[in-house]
Amino acid sequence: MVKKEIRVIGIDDAPFNKFKDKKTLLVGVVMRGGSWIDGVLSAKADVDGNDATKRISNMINKCKFKPQLQCVFLNGIAVGGFNVIDVKELSKQTKLPVITIIRKMPDIGNIKKTLIKIKKQQKIKLIEKAGNVFKINNIFAQLTGIDFEEANKILKVVCTRSLVPEPLRLAHLIASGVVSGESKGRA
Repeated sequence: MVKKEIRVIGIDDAPFNKFKDKKTLLVGVVMRGGSWIDGVLSAKADVDGNDATKRISNMINKCKFKPQLQCVFLNGIAVGGFNVIDVKELSKQTKLPVITIIRKMPDIGNIKKTLIKIKKQQKIKLIEKAGNVFKINNIFAQLTGIDFEEANKILKVVCTRSLVPEPLRLAHLIASGVVSGESKGRA
């Protein structure tokens, strides 16, 4: 059974200008279940870079909430455009399961074509390494270090106001509000 106040972190990146910005803001929201915010973390990662896994694992491992965290939620497998997160490595470095949330089924073929076109084909291995995409309720997810049944139980606890886990929804709102002056869109 998953406790109602399971501590989790949701991480999302802020909006950025791919032509001007060299870095993007990463925001992590630590919550108990889907209703109580314990803290907000931040870091920066390179736009279209290779440092997302390191930046996120450092942000999590150095925070005071780390001993209580039970799961990491990511809003997609990449931040800052094509700064692809190695979810297996992130799980290994943080010793936490990682659930990557995706709103709609990704077109992996198109993503691969784009990466080849922009000469970033080495990132295809990270996308393939992330594993299968599962439909859970009305969203999609990739699971690392956790099975489908346990992920579904956690999602039932943390999805309190939308299909997206509340820590991810709030990370998205905070990141876009800080960078743009007002939050926009949905996680």
